[in-house]
Amino acid sequence: MISICLPSSTLLDRIDAVSPSLGLRERTVLWDAEEPSGDLAEVRFWVPAFLHANPEAAARAVAAMPELQVVQTQSAGVDNFIGVVRPPVQLCDARGVHGSSTSEWALTAILSVLREFPRFERAQHERRWDYAVTDELAGKSVLIVGAGDVGRQLERRLRACEANPVLVARTARDDVRGLEELADLLPSADVVVLIVPKTSQTVGMVDAAFLARMRDGALLVNAARGPVVVTDALVAELESGRLRAAVDVTDPEPLPASHPLWSAPNLLLTPHVGGSVLGFGNRVAALVAEQIRRFDAGEPLENVVTGEY
Repeated sequence: MISICLPSSTLLDRIDAVSPSLGLRERTVLWDAEEPSGDLAEVRFWVPAFLHANPEAAARAVAAMPELQVVQTQSAGVDNFIGVVRPPVQLCDARGVHGSSTSEWALTAILSVLREFPRFERAQHERRWDYAVTDELAGKSVLIVGAGDVGRQLERRLRACEANPVLVARTARDDVRGLEELADLLPSADVVVLIVPKTSQTVGMVDAAFLARMRDGALLVNAARGPVVVTDALVAELESGRLRAAVDVTDPEPLPASHPLWSAPNLLLTPHVGGSVLGFGNRVAALVAEQIRRFDAGEPLENVVTGEY
């Protein structure tokens, strides 16, 4: 009986290497960019390919699996599956898989901007010895908006660099400030890092008023989702020269060639690569293997999404 749907033979091989006792090869259908390699009617556990990570494609896929019980994504964000995957089907995210890579990207982006690496790379290509004294991360106040796995891992890395991180989350707790304090915290932050899920509450959260509260010369880092930031408001601040930014996500995405973000000053832009590292495949395989083991054993699953995340 086919009961598992995976997005690639590569993931199947990795899971099989980690947990051969699962016997996946006898009960798995593959579904990547092509048509599925078998019948979907009996699939109960689905790991979507990234091509299914939009509401329309996800809805079509769910409709093709009448026995579906679990959707296990490969991403920490599941906004494109909210409203598509409904109870009794369980939606699970990949929390823990991207923590190291995305926090590394955020730290790298901060250091690159403060130490002016883009400037020195341009000088290298022009064969100019462009000596300059730069800013530094040590001693900086860094506001991390989002206190999940990525936020916590970034906090540890920042402390190792002698920075002063402050975590902000929807719910305040012992070492985390509440979201209601964010407006008052912004003016004192040298760097503001966004690591929040895309939800009805966070879309457009970083608007003109939010940016206006940031101190002159501050750095905004977006490692969350593009729509969390109002793009026109960010472009206006960058063009004025008052703020700097580093973004791995944009709205729209991919960014059209004619978009003003491409030419905005004081901006470091990467094409949504925060989680795109060599170790991703093995980490997601370990997570999926454990989730399938739990599913087979009738045990509670990990990373079950409730509400919007």
